[in-house]
Amino acid sequence: MDRPPGESGPLGSARALGASLLALLGTRVELAAIELKEETERRKRLAVLALVAALFLGAGLLLLAFLLVVLFWDTHRLAAIAGVTLLYSAIGAWALLRFRAILRDSPPPFSATLDEFKRDLDMVRGNDA
Repeated sequence: MDRPPGESGPLGSARALGASLLALLGTRVELAAIELKEETERRKRLAVLALVAALFLGAGLLLLAFLLVVLFWDTHRLAAIAGVTLLYSAIGAWALLRFRAILRDSPPPFSATLDEFKRDLDMVRGNDA
């Protein structure tokens, strides 16, 4: 025998299979870590943008409301206040509905990792999908 013991036969095959499974698991863990980092960065960017947008849009809308009420103070002050209130309520309702739609339609975190695990499981089971 030219080969050292354990490199051929059942023990060698088991070691090769174990090494392959560990390499596969390592790749999947790397993918999960990358997706976690990307998701964290994306959520940070979204939070900062939402905060900036809310701050400046809120200030702008407040100033617009003030301008409209001042313009119509002598003639139709109640109508101006009611109109601004309805406009703000409609914008708030639209923003809430849009926010819920984005949350509902977003892919779940780690979807690529889960897809890869499913493909790996199908490959191990012998399913050619």
